[in-house]
Amino acid sequence: MTTPVQTQTVLLTTAAAEIVRGLRQQQNLDESYALRVYITGQTCSGFQYGIALDNKPRETDAAFESEGLKVLIDETSIQYMVGATVDYIDDERGKGFLVNNPNTAPTCSCESGTCGESDN
Repeated sequence: MTTPVQTQTVLLTTAAAEIVRGLRQQQNLDESYALRVYITGQTCSGFQYGIALDNKPRETDAAFESEGLKVLIDETSIQYMVGATVDYIDDERGKGFLVNNPNTAPTCSCESGTCGESDN
């Protein structure tokens, strides 16, 4: 049994919710499948995220609804994602899910502090 979160901790945009519903339909998945959002790592430009359809919530997951869909986030990721929005984009940046997270700012873990810049 998952631990319910009383507020919408992470919001889905209408566009993201429509894509999730479409993916469930394409894959013949019923409404027991939730959208799982999780942090997979961090780079100089911020967190990296994973998104999957999942019907096996864990006891420690945060579970809530947004745009009529169930959303699951693991106990570690939720600490860094409160207030985030999951959107779906199809523009010059590409096509896919985009997590807008107000809790992260680009950081540089390079020793020089000049990630991607030439030393010349």
